[in-house]
Amino acid sequence: MTTFVLDSRAAWGRLTLALLIGSIGSVGMWSVVVVLPVVQTEFAASRGGASLAFTLAMLGFGLGGVATGKLTDRFGIVTAISLGIAVEALGYVGAGLSTTLWQFTLVHFVIGAGASATFGPLMAEASHWFDRYRGLAVTIAASGNYVGGTIWPPLVNWGTQAIGWRSTHLAIGAFCAVTMTAVVLLLRARMGGETQRSHVNAPPPRIDLQINTNALTALLCVAAIACCVAMAMPQVHIVAYCGDLGYGVARGAEMLSLMLAFGIVSRIGSGFLADRIGGIPTLLIGSVAQGFALLFYLFFDGLSSLYIISAMFGLFQGGIVPSYAIIVRESMPAREAATRVGIVILASVFGMSFGGYISGVIFDSTGSYAAAFVNGLAWNAVNVTIMVGLLLRARRRLALA
Repeated sequence: MTTFVLDSRAAWGRLTLALLIGSIGSVGMWSVVVVLPVVQTEFAASRGGASLAFTLAMLGFGLGGVATGKLTDRFGIVTAISLGIAVEALGYVGAGLSTTLWQFTLVHFVIGAGASATFGPLMAEASHWFDRYRGLAVTIAASGNYVGGTIWPPLVNWGTQAIGWRSTHLAIGAFCAVTMTAVVLLLRARMGGETQRSHVNAPPPRIDLQINTNALTALLCVAAIACCVAMAMPQVHIVAYCGDLGYGVARGAEMLSLMLAFGIVSRIGSGFLADRIGGIPTLLIGSVAQGFALLFYLFFDGLSSLYIISAMFGLFQGGIVPSYAIIVRESMPAREAATRVGIVILASVFGMSFGGYISGVIFDSTGSYAAAFVNGLAWNAVNVTIMVGLLLRARRRLALA
């Protein structure tokens, strides 16, 4: 059997399959947003009641990321993704067959948990296949989430209008089960004997921050919560914000799509940058840039300005979350990478959920999103502070070395 070589053509082949898996499996994060109005009408529910399905999906995505990460470290990426495929497919079948709102809501926890295997664990696994281009590989694997966010919503909307939301969910479950199984079998064939523990031969950590691994994980979790609370303000509320300004929700939806599209560019670009300067400086640059974009939202609210700022925001923030996975691999043992990445992703999911909620509460209290943008800036400053501290510590360590 041929020995696997880092950064080789075989590594890029694996990464292509990982991107395809992530693009298909990420439907679990986007479909509920599209069918929300239809489900609300059918079950005669309030908007808040129907929205709980999204909350449960995000909760399942966060907690599932930790579980599937641990499975990846223990049994390998093929086993973790195979389980994720089965769970996600069953979740969609359950959603399509649900007869009450509470059934539809609860089953989205299952959908989110299944989808989680196609994000954090894939980023960690991709980091084991590369050394020179590790940052780029991690961000490409993470881009599947945004590619799915670009492709799946119009497909789900078309299916809902053509055959109904129930049949659409059943079709998604069948499609994910068949296509993702086929791609995973291809990945398994390409990995050969490495399917269980590919991290054994992975490169060691590049930097030593002289911080206990658990303490460093906790610091990264706080940083992830802080940056994602800031990130959630535009992503969760831009549609409502445009409606309040009189531009209409359709304009806000276009701005959200623009954010996601430029987020793909940002993720790939941040990977190139991380391979040259490291994960910590890359994340710091993205966080500072995200803060500037939030600041622009405070001073400009014209329609053209909002389109430009939304594109900027997507371009600045898209590479932040994958940078945490890069930092984990640069500073922690490879055997723990998927688990640690899953924990940090869980923290980022909590930050997004809390950020979306607290921004709404601030708006209800003040009647304006201005204070919510300021709140986002304050949380963003916490992230910048932590990253500056880690960067200075890394520089001291490099100087001592």
